[in-house]
Amino acid sequence: MPFKPICLSKHIPKLNDANHVYVALSGGLDSHVLLHMMVSLIDSKSITAVHVNHQLSPNADSWQQHCENVCFKLGIHIISEVVEVKNKGEGLEQAARDARYKIFTKLLSKNDLIIVAHHADDQAETVLYRLLRGAGTKGLSGMPARRPLGLGELFRPLLPFSRDELEAYASSHNIKWIEDESNININYDRNFLRHKVLPVIAQRWPDCAHKLNHAAKLCAESDYLVDALSMQDLSDLSEKSERIGWSISIDALVSLEKSRQANVIRCWIAKNKLPPPRYSVLKVILNQMLFARLDSQSFVSWGGVQLRMFKKKIYLLPVDLDTSSKDIPGAGELVVTSKTSIKWDGASTVNLSNGSKLSAKLSNTGGLKVSKKNHVEIRFRSGGERCKPFGRNGSNTLKKLFQEYALEPWLRNKVPLIYVDGKLAAVGDLWVCTEFFSSTDEVGIQLQWSFF
Repeated sequence: MPFKPICLSKHIPKLNDANHVYVALSGGLDSHVLLHMMVSLIDSKSITAVHVNHQLSPNADSWQQHCENVCFKLGIHIISEVVEVKNKGEGLEQAARDARYKIFTKLLSKNDLIIVAHHADDQAETVLYRLLRGAGTKGLSGMPARRPLGLGELFRPLLPFSRDELEAYASSHNIKWIEDESNININYDRNFLRHKVLPVIAQRWPDCAHKLNHAAKLCAESDYLVDALSMQDLSDLSEKSERIGWSISIDALVSLEKSRQANVIRCWIAKNKLPPPRYSVLKVILNQMLFARLDSQSFVSWGGVQLRMFKKKIYLLPVDLDTSSKDIPGAGELVVTSKTSIKWDGASTVNLSNGSKLSAKLSNTGGLKVSKKNHVEIRFRSGGERCKPFGRNGSNTLKKLFQEYALEPWLRNKVPLIYVDGKLAAVGDLWVCTEFFSSTDEVGIQLQWSFF
């Protein structure tokens, strides 16, 4: 006896409170069954099917038409999105998934749900695949039954059910689906596991899919405890939000056991919603970077993220800075110079091409002294600049002053330099030069330099 839709509803606890429900519809067995069951659970006006045409098969357009026909017969609105899948080095399957989930994320508003059709056999494949890739407890937890996605939430209510159960349901309801010919291509890792490995395992252990799903649940429980410990450790590392990115204390980090160092670094990166480093990258961080000289300005990068060191801190930067610096060898500064200056009115917010912005507000407690008569412009370092910050006895080079003010080396060539009538008047929001500092009886402008 095939399972009933009522079995599905308990796996989507937010279903009745959802603003709108989207159902991912590929055209295959799993998504067809899912859509059919959802229609029997809630009003069809509250459901929108989402079909993503990856253009990877010569039959892709006919699959799209099939899905649109199915939705027409069910009285369901469907959104069909055609995407271009670009393999960025992680494989075509992952690239297609990224494109698909980008569409899902864009669609979801607050309190919306996206329902996808992964089932117990998919979970077994995922766990085995990740095991062979050397995953830890987080990876071996498999696909979560629910997770946040964009402004909404994603649910996988079919995870407790096998493909055999879905086929039985489809048969009893006369559901016709399409087969993706790529599903039998064993050049893809998951297909190889599905067609060549799991059937052999199942001959010896017929309940292997159930056991792998059970193992995933145990790993998820263990990972929960690991996360709890890592959050406790992170609270002791003096995390601070920086001008760009975040920092923690190196001394506090190295005082932990190595396994906890790795754990808290992963937690820190995940907390700030950045891609995790591969194990090989993590080994470099633990075995080399943390024990480098503090003045070495070494860094490790992966997937558009960097870790850097400065002044007994390790910095997590959500950007891969350019490593070309002519002023500080090895510093990895992002050198942004401009032969033509940026004219500025001294009041409006300016978005700079280096990812930062400069804004100003009136102040009666000191600040930059300018008037409408002055010619104000923004420049960047070109070399040899000197100035005298307010409160200092003498002038010095920017290079020396940046060291004194402890500005991170990778930001030193990104600082906007404010010139008034051709003279250097202020450096970001770090200091105002003596000649241009407003006195207590004058109105000045308070500068703020920040990143998007």
